[in-house]
Amino acid sequence: MSALPRNRREAIAEALARLAPRLPGFEAEAALERALSSPGLRGAIPETAAWLALVAYARHVFTEYDSLLDDGYDRDSARHFVLDDLNAVLSEWGCRRTVSDDPEAEEEAAP
Repeated sequence: MSALPRNRREAIAEALARLAPRLPGFEAEAALERALSSPGLRGAIPETAAWLALVAYARHVFTEYDSLLDDGYDRDSARHFVLDDLNAVLSEWGCRRTVSDDPEAEEEAAP
């Protein structure tokens, strides 16, 4: 059994490693920084902060999400159109969890 994390950064980093065991180091650091700097994630438990930051990072960096927004699509539509690409990236990183168009289905799939 491993020791408890000493601080929030370490706790989120450990959560990222559990959620995405094949996440490259550079990507892990970027997702970690996103989790730590996001005002909306400050009060979230480390596992939740890690997941939400990981998904947001992958969506913005590895899909056409931002281009779709620039083309005038609303957030929900843009998220729908990049869903398969987003889940493919998460799968490459070893995530067992996926993102869904159905928020209730996603909550049920949470670890």
